[in-house]
Amino acid sequence: MARTGVPGLDDILSGGLSQGHVFLLEGSPGTGKTTIALRFLLTGAEDGETGLYITLSETEQELRETAASHGWTIDDNVEVFELIPPDALLDTDREQSLLYSSDLELGEATRAIFQAFERVKPARVVLDSLSEIRLLAQSSLRYRRQILSIKHYFARQGATVLLLDDLTSESMDKTVHSVAHGVVKLEELAPDYGAERRRLRVMKYRGQRFRGGYHDFAIRRGGVAVFPRLVSAEHRTHFDRTQNTSDIPELDALLGGGIEQGSSTLVLGPAGTGKSTFSFQFVAAAIARGERAAIFVFDEELGLLLDRTRALGFDFEAMRAAGLLHIEQVDAAELSPGEFAQRVRDYVDKAQAKTVVIDSLNGYQASMPQENALVLHIHELLQYLNRQGATTFLTLAQHGLVGDMKTPVDVTYLADTVILLRYFEALGTVRRAVSVIKKRSGRHEDTIREYRINEGGLSLGAPITGFQGVLRGVPTLVETAPVTSALIAPEADI
Repeated sequence: MARTGVPGLDDILSGGLSQGHVFLLEGSPGTGKTTIALRFLLTGAEDGETGLYITLSETEQELRETAASHGWTIDDNVEVFELIPPDALLDTDREQSLLYSSDLELGEATRAIFQAFERVKPARVVLDSLSEIRLLAQSSLRYRRQILSIKHYFARQGATVLLLDDLTSESMDKTVHSVAHGVVKLEELAPDYGAERRRLRVMKYRGQRFRGGYHDFAIRRGGVAVFPRLVSAEHRTHFDRTQNTSDIPELDALLGGGIEQGSSTLVLGPAGTGKSTFSFQFVAAAIARGERAAIFVFDEELGLLLDRTRALGFDFEAMRAAGLLHIEQVDAAELSPGEFAQRVRDYVDKAQAKTVVIDSLNGYQASMPQENALVLHIHELLQYLNRQGATTFLTLAQHGLVGDMKTPVDVTYLADTVILLRYFEALGTVRRAVSVIKKRSGRHEDTIREYRINEGGLSLGAPITGFQGVLRGVPTLVETAPVTSALIAPEADI
């Protein structure tokens, strides 16, 4: 296999490009073809293979500048052959006769390519781009014959060849698709807001398994980084499904003893009910047990979050300094779903984090408004984390404050446990109530408990009895028996 050297791409291609074959890399201008091609040749040079970059569209200086922009240097093991038109083409007196002598021009170009190969004897070749060959051929029949000639020539030499096509002419022409051993297509999408999104798809690869579908990728200094589509079924591990406690006895009792290791929990409720605080309580408890945790924040500015949580008794800065907590503010307008999933995966794999918080799904969804199948992205990510033994907490804000709540995206069926938070009014004050409405693994309380968030952090009271309508927001007393609740004493601490 000839490694491409592009992070993630070799994984999609099951190791790289089959040696001695011709591959097509196509995409509109700006999708990263040249960057991938340069990385392909430079990786070959690192492996002791000679490379040849044949350019019909860019100058050698432009290629070297592109390489320098990524911190690369085109060394002696990679030669750039700039195939420029003969000087006669620049002669206006002869322009008319040469313009229509396509047989001569195409033949000259092909001979120049073969001569450069004979001189360098490379193991890897990049031909950039086929659009120029197509224009010289002027007809589909001659173009196909020329591509076949190039393919057979390089096949006899045993070289691994990457043909680039910018799709600027005859984009529907699939001639090279049928000839090439493999085809990789690059795409660039421009959302209404935020940075452009790039993705690729392996359309064909003869005799080789590959990861199908679309995969997000990004171009940054250092080259192209591809984020393979996450398939959770490929990442199974074995671990003990112990119960993780929150270190708050009342909350653990409500949850039937705690949250199972390797499960997902959705904390659901209107804005301001403390969804993040419930999640952070489990993070603090995990770190107190000596485990590592990660928090990915979409909605809140990181400095404000650290100040707010410090007042609640969570010293996240100290935890981060000790290397036990990774906390990251996600600028999702600049991020694709695939890259976000890769970031989460990289940290969990590297640090063996056992508690992960994604706060919130509202921010995740709102920052990627034109992305399709976000729920499927979340599903695969949750399944992956669960199979790594990580306990995941998701927060989701519902629309409204009391009464009928609206959920912007229904992911309750994905979560193993659902914690429901609600406001209710009692004796002229606004209170908060918590209940567990779903838990797949094991029992849980069917009760409703009042909770408060103050400088001491999160605290829960005994189950509320004798009232109905608490979750609707306006509870009513239904019996004269003794009432268990903080409702009868609004100023008392629970």
